[in-house]
Amino acid sequence: MNIPGSEYLTKILHAASQSLLIPVILGLLFFLVIAFIELGAFMAEAKRRKANKPVNMMEVFHDVGNIAPWQMKNLQQVIDSCSLLPRQKRPLTDLLAKIYLSTELKKLIARDILDREEFRAKKVLGKTDLLAKLGPVLGLMGTLIPLGPGLAALGQGDVRGLSEAVIIAFDTTVAGIAAGAVAALISKMRRRWYEQDLGNMELLLELVVGGETRAVQENEAGPAVRRRS
Repeated sequence: MNIPGSEYLTKILHAASQSLLIPVILGLLFFLVIAFIELGAFMAEAKRRKANKPVNMMEVFHDVGNIAPWQMKNLQQVIDSCSLLPRQKRPLTDLLAKIYLSTELKKLIARDILDREEFRAKKVLGKTDLLAKLGPVLGLMGTLIPLGPGLAALGQGDVRGLSEAVIIAFDTTVAGIAAGAVAALISKMRRRWYEQDLGNMELLLELVVGGETRAVQENEAGPAVRRRS
């Protein structure tokens, strides 16, 4: 049964869907370029991280957990030898050098350091996470859009028109899946790195703040002990 006016609506819908084919193809090409750019940046980051020797932070916590005044110098050595990047070590070293600050202020600075690092990690991961989700979506759209005219061409006996539509459909599918797969792999590896970095930074910041507090307390308790003796 034909509803009055439905043929106009279907024509408008068909024209709207077909007009999306070029933007979808351009979007897939853009996603492929971004995916390979991110892959290059990921490989460079992996090379930098490989150059840093990994350190078992649990052993560091065991060795430096009960910090005495003479052990405060060892914290800088621990920071230098850990697997964090130089960009991540710099704020830890700066905080360690600010011995004149109060404990509460150091805790606020440590919280800010962790928040900024977490924000940066989310910002970097946001690109590849979005690419991993939208790549297959555009690939599916690029698959379905040309199939309609292809099937219509087949109904009219135009096999060549169908083959061209199928080629476009397969190409867009492959491009979307490839961009999404590369982005998903990069996100998974980077998320593992960044979670480990945040854990190490949190541990080192606790050692810096808590260790210095304990050292000050022991220094203040020293004269009292000597006076009693």
